[in-house]
Amino acid sequence: MMPFKVIKNTVLFPIVIGFVLFISCAHKAKKENIESIEKQLEIKIDTSIVVGANRTDSYLTLLKGKRVGVVANQTSVVFKSENFKDRGYTHLVDSLLALQIDVKQVFAPEHGFRGKADAGEIVKDGIDTKTGLPIVSLYGNNKKPKPEQLQALDAVIFDIQDVGARFYTYISSLHYVMEACAEANIPVIIFDRPNPNGHIIDGPILEIENQSFVGMHPIPVVHGMTIGEYAKMINGEKWLKNGVECDLTVIPMKHYKHNKTYSLPIKPSPNLPNAQAINLYASLCFFEGTNVSAGRGTATQFQVFGSPFLNSGVFSFTFTPQPNEGAKYPKHKNELCYGVDLTQYEKLNELKLTWLIEAYKNTSDKSKFFNNFFVKLAGTKDLQKQIEAGLTEGEIKATWQKGLKSFNVTRANYLLYD
Repeated sequence: MMPFKVIKNTVLFPIVIGFVLFISCAHKAKKENIESIEKQLEIKIDTSIVVGANRTDSYLTLLKGKRVGVVANQTSVVFKSENFKDRGYTHLVDSLLALQIDVKQVFAPEHGFRGKADAGEIVKDGIDTKTGLPIVSLYGNNKKPKPEQLQALDAVIFDIQDVGARFYTYISSLHYVMEACAEANIPVIIFDRPNPNGHIIDGPILEIENQSFVGMHPIPVVHGMTIGEYAKMINGEKWLKNGVECDLTVIPMKHYKHNKTYSLPIKPSPNLPNAQAINLYASLCFFEGTNVSAGRGTATQFQVFGSPFLNSGVFSFTFTPQPNEGAKYPKHKNELCYGVDLTQYEKLNELKLTWLIEAYKNTSDKSKFFNNFFVKLAGTKDLQKQIEAGLTEGEIKATWQKGLKSFNVTRANYLLYD
């Protein structure tokens, strides 16, 4: 028996101890990883806010006995606790079906019903595997619902989380849904949600000649309105085709104010992973119209920027874009980019141009810095000209003030919250 005892003591014991330590370290690593993810997502929810989707008492009577269409994505949820104390939630479509509402079909905007598609990727029609409901894409060649896609409906719900930037295409989808429903005499019901950038109103006013799907209305880059308030403005300002007006009902939130800090519990799109990205998005999205990457193809989308063409002596931070969720073909794929890390930058209360201006000053070939998409994002040709002419951020912003003052007067007519 002695040989067995020797083997047991000298071999098995260390193995057992090693295994226990491995399990312990793995558990610790898993815990730390979860904590890291939670920290990255910055789930700091104002627990007093009650979103429109949770106010079933305000909308069930509007839906009973009607055939309903739902414009939705992964953010369209009903929270298990009315004020988010429990992070759990149920998708709006599942909730409506459980409440015996006759949901006939789902309309999905950019990124799709589950929010997994790349920016600009064509989202195909399909069937929701969980509910069996038909899904109609509102992106690509079918941005506006067709009459035949609405003919079996008595009402349409729009419930999508916005981030308050003009070029975030969900408000363009909202426009087309309202327009199509107005033409078909179908009422639209908006379930309102917070604007995480509701404290910011800034940027040049879009000029109509530069209208596109990333900018349809004469508003600044950051508009400071919720999706419900914005829908009221679309209606009231007669922006729908031929001046038609949508039969619109907004289910407002409880306890919301524009200056409240609100971090989204669900990513609004694949490349906005946390509160930092959402806050920086309006300022860094201008890089989408240049040869500079805004971090697509990294884990810090819209929290870093960089390019192989920026001066490495000025920009010491580096990253290399690789294909990932939401960016199958990222700009500068597999190329070392020099730029700036903004993951720890303080919360913005304005649209910031400093990074765009500095990148232009320090690019190796200024003639290739801007592309044709930049004017669509800016909504005006002036911004590119001003940067090329060497104007400072302050000088450029001074040219926006007249337009912003006028917009604020108009905006005040449609506000639902302080």
